[in-house]
Amino acid sequence: MAALAAASPGGDECLEEDEDELEPGLDEAEAEPETGSGTKAAGGTRGAVLTRRGITLRVLLRDGLLEPARGVLSIYYLGKKFVGDLGADGTITWQETGQVFNSPSAWATHCKRLVNPAKKSGCGWASVRYKGQKLDQYKAAWLRKHQPNAPPPAEESLASEGEEEEMPEDEEEEATREGRAPVPEPTATKKPEERSKKQQCKNPAEPAGTGKVALGGGSRGTLENPAAVTGALCFADHGPPGKRLESKPRVPVRYCTLGTRDSARNPQTLVEVTSFAAINKFQPFNVAISSNVLLLLDFHSHLTRSEVVGYLGGRWDTNTQLLTVLRAFPCRTRLGDAEAAGAVEEEICQSLFLRGLSLVGWYHSHPFGPALPSLHDIDAQMDYQLKLQGSGNGFQPCLALICGPYYHGNPGVESKIAPFWVMPPPEQRPNDYGIPMDVEVAYIQDGFLTNDVLQEMTLLVEFYKGAPDLVKFQELWSQDQTYLDKLKGSLASRTPKDQSFTHILEQIYSLLKLSS
Repeated sequence: MAALAAASPGGDECLEEDEDELEPGLDEAEAEPETGSGTKAAGGTRGAVLTRRGITLRVLLRDGLLEPARGVLSIYYLGKKFVGDLGADGTITWQETGQVFNSPSAWATHCKRLVNPAKKSGCGWASVRYKGQKLDQYKAAWLRKHQPNAPPPAEESLASEGEEEEMPEDEEEEATREGRAPVPEPTATKKPEERSKKQQCKNPAEPAGTGKVALGGGSRGTLENPAAVTGALCFADHGPPGKRLESKPRVPVRYCTLGTRDSARNPQTLVEVTSFAAINKFQPFNVAISSNVLLLLDFHSHLTRSEVVGYLGGRWDTNTQLLTVLRAFPCRTRLGDAEAAGAVEEEICQSLFLRGLSLVGWYHSHPFGPALPSLHDIDAQMDYQLKLQGSGNGFQPCLALICGPYYHGNPGVESKIAPFWVMPPPEQRPNDYGIPMDVEVAYIQDGFLTNDVLQEMTLLVEFYKGAPDLVKFQELWSQDQTYLDKLKGSLASRTPKDQSFTHILEQIYSLLKLSS
């Protein structure tokens, strides 16, 4: 985790009074009075003037500035939204996991560290909003009402420099429709450039023109069955698995040329990955991948001219910080077939559970393009990292793999399979895209092909049989190789040395020739 703490520069410190906020169990009447202050609080029954840190959620609830309710608290951080319930006792319950926090700072720090592990403080009162208004504004309103003679604080909203705490425009409209009354102090009118900036970062996880984030490049897998089965949050609410037909060649761009997020930019723009060494950072976790995983996802990626997708099962060791990927789970579904998608994902959840594996990542293909992430892939991966981390109290990585089976820029017949992970942008540039990082991986050569892998290969052949986008394996891929030759050559390096399964593989290849 020491290496993880270096994941993002800038904006670490937050000099806000709620970092040493009173414990909720300490009644506000017991709060330490201001030195030399013996006057009674105006409009209240307390015998001493409360310091700002003595004004807790319980105080605001008791005096009627806040009301306990579900979903009234929110945090917006680096394009992510968190929603919480406000309890009558002043506690905050995070809706996504049910975790209970005793103060705005505790909740804000926890949520922000999920997005950016380098975050040291949460700046709770300046970050958490109640019905769209920052909590520190309610605190200021309480002071104006009950302690009008108290000296005003030098700084009221002390969010970390560069943090993106703007409320998305759709939330503002919703607040207006619901008639939420703001605290009695008008906020400053936003400058036109701020409004434009806010529109650019509006729900960045969603590509333009879509209602939800798709897994990878098209509408992709969801694993709707939740953590009760897999022990991890299963990429929920992202549409059914599917495939997107590869269009004209895409020319990759360097990350440093992207600049601020731009809604006019093509979300399918490919981006070159960055090494951790290039930015003087350490990879925050180690990865080992089974050769059978690579063989199955490579086989899956070769079958169709459209994109494919699947999930990765494995284990995460918190002691060694090692993520081991042991099994690939191809999604055998078609775009838009929500009913089939649900059945496939239920099957995958059951398979994970029966094998004692956790969901540790996902894969997809770029059939005729390079194995580099698109802007859409980067946003989706950032979202999945957050969801997988949010399912527990500790850090757990989420790995993405991209397979480029038929890209002629590959050095040989072997498909390029590229692992990547996304680092959040620096806090002082919250509207930038996440940074796609190249992940160093150790590959484990399996001794034999398991029956699971062979059965999955057979099921995939059956599923794509007769499909219009099925690759015609008898046709030439290059001057002297057919597509079937290309497939065999790519799988050769990933096939176990044990040759006892060779005849079964040949049967599968024969089925492919017949199918196409």
